[in-house]
Amino acid sequence: MSEFDVLCIGNAIVDIIARAEDDFLHENNIIKGAMNLIDADRAELLYDRMGPAVETSGGSAGNTAAGLASFGGTAAFFGKVCDDHLGGIYRHDIRAQGVAFDTRPLTDTPPTARSMIFVTPDGERSMNTYLGACVELGPEDIEEDKVAASKVTFFEGYLWDPPRAKEAIRKAAEIAHANGRQMSMTLSDPFCVDRYRDEFLELMRSGTVDIVFANEDEAKSLYQTADFETALTAMRTDCKLAIVTRSEKGSVAMDASQTASVSAHAIDTLVDTTGAGDLYAAGFLYGYTNGFALEECARLGSLAAAVIIQQIGPRPQVSLRQAGIDAGLIRG
Repeated sequence: MSEFDVLCIGNAIVDIIARAEDDFLHENNIIKGAMNLIDADRAELLYDRMGPAVETSGGSAGNTAAGLASFGGTAAFFGKVCDDHLGGIYRHDIRAQGVAFDTRPLTDTPPTARSMIFVTPDGERSMNTYLGACVELGPEDIEEDKVAASKVTFFEGYLWDPPRAKEAIRKAAEIAHANGRQMSMTLSDPFCVDRYRDEFLELMRSGTVDIVFANEDEAKSLYQTADFETALTAMRTDCKLAIVTRSEKGSVAMDASQTASVSAHAIDTLVDTTGAGDLYAAGFLYGYTNGFALEECARLGSLAAAVIIQQIGPRPQVSLRQAGIDAGLIRG
């Protein structure tokens, strides 16, 4: 098997995206800016209430895999769908973007996951996710040859919600490290951090995870501090490589010997923040697995995030590789 730059493991979700006012969120008890887990009945209720929508394949790690492929990197993905309509859409979309996806689908229930995403006028997205088939991802879905062939295996913190996925991630980490590879995770969401703070810290401090991505709120939540510098200092101690994004303030990447701080890439119009962190990780990991300096990796991440927040949906609609060439960050 040929080598992959990055293997991504995550919830395979079809996003259903619609615009909404803040009043709509309040009336429907939706927490703004967060990922709210919902059951099948609430998924149907919100779907009935939402306005005109766009359906697109999503899921945090899946978005990262698609972004990496758009940069010209080699990517694989593990995630569980059902052999239903939305599952067919998901499989087609991610493969069409050049990502290797061979996880065996469910043949019955539960159905493929979907997330109702409401985008308010300020560009903030509020996700309401029915996990469906995602909860069935387990150790048997870890393809050992793909993990062994991947420079970095990246997974989303959201996987700590489906119970069997934890076993799958720990199995992947054992295989990766046994083959001299690295493990990476994104903390995903401040509320996700609140649920699994101790477990996430254990993953970092034990060396199960080598590279951690977080935004500023997630980093502060992880260490239960309101001070950004305190959180940064702790992250530097707890993991080999930490990357913290700060929206319009840029991002910071640091390991034991260096710190790279870069500004946010300029944009024309903020449209939808869905997938910003996922695509930042794609840009950073593309650079990292292709030997770029830490600052260059962060700049590629900022570029990818800037591209994605100027469109509806979390999958790139333009070539990120060409965007990188145009910005002088990648040689043509």
